[in-house]
Amino acid sequence: VDGAGAKTLLPDMWERARPLLAGAVAVTLDETAAAIRLLVERAHVVAEGAGALSVAAALRGAGGPGRVVCVVSGGNIDASRLAAILAGRTPD
Repeated sequence: VDGAGAKTLLPDMWERARPLLAGAVAVTLDETAAAIRLLVERAHVVAEGAGALSVAAALRGAGGPGRVVCVVSGGNIDASRLAAILAGRTPD
């Protein structure tokens, strides 16, 4: 997903980040694309992949019972990538 994830993490940063990751959720590219589609079609909001991750997790039910608030940010998505997602495809 553009704007999220990395192949490496600095070793000293891992020790700082690990306590914050308890309960973290990973979502698939398909789930992220579905969240982007939902945001555009229902809320008229264009979000980049990283900005839609919280919605993807919420759609999976990862927020638990009750109401869930998702922070959606970043509209830096390539027009051709957005078009592919809106056409039902999941870009690489």
